[in-house]
Amino acid sequence: MTATLAERFEALRPRLLRIAYGQLGSLAEAEDVLQDAWLRLQRTDSGAIRDLEGWLITTVSRLALDTLKSARVRREAYVGPWLPEPLVSEPSPEEAAVRADDVSLALLVVLESLSAAERTAFVLHDVFGYSFDEVAATLGTSPAAARQQASRARKAVEARRPRFPATPQQQREIIGAFAAAALEGDMDALLGVLHPDVVFTADGGGVVTASRKPLHGAERVAKTVKALAKSGGAGVTFDLVDVNGMPGLAGAGRDGVLSVISFTVDDGRITAIDIQRNPEKLGRQA
Repeated sequence: MTATLAERFEALRPRLLRIAYGQLGSLAEAEDVLQDAWLRLQRTDSGAIRDLEGWLITTVSRLALDTLKSARVRREAYVGPWLPEPLVSEPSPEEAAVRADDVSLALLVVLESLSAAERTAFVLHDVFGYSFDEVAATLGTSPAAARQQASRARKAVEARRPRFPATPQQQREIIGAFAAAALEGDMDALLGVLHPDVVFTADGGGVVTASRKPLHGAERVAKTVKALAKSGGAGVTFDLVDVNGMPGLAGAGRDGVLSVISFTVDDGRITAIDIQRNPEKLGRQA
């Protein structure tokens, strides 16, 4: 039996969702893009589409690119730092699909520093393996220009990517030591797991309390973490979870606000701590 158009679309949905999420850093926006792509497909003569997968990938990528451009304007007016929407363990089928490719939270944070075109070129070519001809079709440019966009993005990503990234097991051990030191208020132990140039970023979106600017340096971050753990007291309940496929923490402090914490580890030390507290980005984790 020939599959219906809806069945063929659903079969491609996991990969399409991964592409859109990689471009946008927001699962909610990615799902909106897929819904728009489906509506466009319904208004198109599907019989004239020779390569449905190629048509959908180009359509979804273009819609995500347009969404990203408009989102960048909104993010400029965002209260405090903007962090991607995290995907925590025990995901829905949609979230499980997103995890299947390299869309770690650390990578998404780096991609935020790129232009929309650079980010799209990198995600499509370097993460998902599409040709520069296909990337160029999405960007509306030449393959040579698409190659340049991806090259610039790759250099930016490589410059900030850990030289000696931790395995999941190593990261679990380091996070365990970090959490124990924070709860015990042990400054020496905290300084022992933090890189001297560690960056602490919190996203409250102006909705809940969070630092309006990233904090830099091991001593400053250690003091902040110690103070936060102390202020939470017995009300602090954080569990080890997977965040976009790598170990992180999730729980609520004394204020009852859910927080998801992701870590970047390089050569055995934490180089970045990203805390998502914006309830609008954590509805799926509540």
